[in-house]
Amino acid sequence: MQSTKKNSLFRKRVSRYARVSTSMASFGARAAGERLLGISLDRQKQAERLRIALGGLKGPLMKVAQILSSIPDMVPKEYAMELAQLQADAPSMGWPFIRRRMTAELGRDWEIKFKSFEREACAAASLGQVHKAVGHDGRLLACKLQYPDMASAVEADLKQLKIALAVFEHYDRAVSTKEVQKEVAERLHEELDYIREARHMRLYALMHRNTKGVYIPEPVEKLSTDRLLTMTWLEGRRLAEVAKLGILKDRNEVAINMFRAWYVPFYEYGVIHGDPHLGNYTVRDDNGINLLDFGCVRVFPGRLVKGVLMLYEALSEGREGKAIEAYKIWGFSEPSKKLVETLNIWAKFIYAPLLEDKVRPIDETNTGLYGRETANRVHAELRKLGGVSVPREFVFMDRAAIGLGAVFLRLNAKINWYRTFQEVVKDFNAQSLEKRQKKVLKACGLE
Repeated sequence: MQSTKKNSLFRKRVSRYARVSTSMASFGARAAGERLLGISLDRQKQAERLRIALGGLKGPLMKVAQILSSIPDMVPKEYAMELAQLQADAPSMGWPFIRRRMTAELGRDWEIKFKSFEREACAAASLGQVHKAVGHDGRLLACKLQYPDMASAVEADLKQLKIALAVFEHYDRAVSTKEVQKEVAERLHEELDYIREARHMRLYALMHRNTKGVYIPEPVEKLSTDRLLTMTWLEGRRLAEVAKLGILKDRNEVAINMFRAWYVPFYEYGVIHGDPHLGNYTVRDDNGINLLDFGCVRVFPGRLVKGVLMLYEALSEGREGKAIEAYKIWGFSEPSKKLVETLNIWAKFIYAPLLEDKVRPIDETNTGLYGRETANRVHAELRKLGGVSVPREFVFMDRAAIGLGAVFLRLNAKINWYRTFQEVVKDFNAQSLEKRQKKVLKACGLE
């Protein structure tokens, strides 16, 4: 019986890979043929073909597509808009399947290890799903169960990603994604390791131990494995519900707490949460933020954090030389004056709310598409310059900035971003940061 189940799973996996590989190969061949024959490539049609090729897929590649669509300058706007249509929500696994998966992780007697365990998933996404449970100590628990064979799925899907990105780079060389692919692959592999995620959870609890308005769940080791992460349940409302509130004061408090949740770890410890997805946090009755997912966490050396702050100072002071030095620290090799001017278009957009000592919304253009207009302009300029290779470190910093900006836009928050930022960075020191970083990483087993 067990052999039959394994064979069935293997057949489904082979069928899935074959279907996606065939679709992607067809997508690539068509684009290559059009280029070879001298036919003008229609970006919109190519982007639509890519979405169709990926449309039936639920898994790691869906998550990657979301990452690319959330970083405006990584892919042309046509690709980004089509990829954004792909949804990460996946149909949850049925109870017989759940029972088998839980048995595989905690043994045949897994059910008696809980006081109760809800059969229906309360959330389902690209890599796994969450079930609500109650421990024998009476605590409410969230059990995050990974879908089977995700490691193989990641490897296969990253190969398909390489095909998709190679296609548009053949006719649009504005941005080289080689380093981007490496960064995405490394972070995605880490997301599959729930033991590592539990350590990330402890890391964030340690970094935020003195941060008001930010709450972190506690992992439950005896009910966790590398593919099952059990943690304490934190009650809260979805951010979309909070965004509908008519009380500006509440929306502003949520925005400030969200800002601290992401940037206190970055400027004090060199750590950033790289996935500001709406499903990764909820809002408490006191407007505090519950951080719920810690799969995508990036650690940076103090010098790079210093480079990020140096770029802010360069823009604030109007010092081009300082901006060049900052970009070099970021990993842009010998940036030309024209490239710096182009990169500054994007930097000024990102830093704009932090440069003005006044109460304002995060974006004053009111387009509803945070960063898209500016990104399109930058993309066009980069094409004229012959393109640029984006450093790996840039990927998730940019994603966090854009993701949070979109959240603040949705909240319609109006605060003094400059003063909120100054409060976070007032005691910044790269050497002190690295000492603190080393200490907390060691404490959480993340050296």
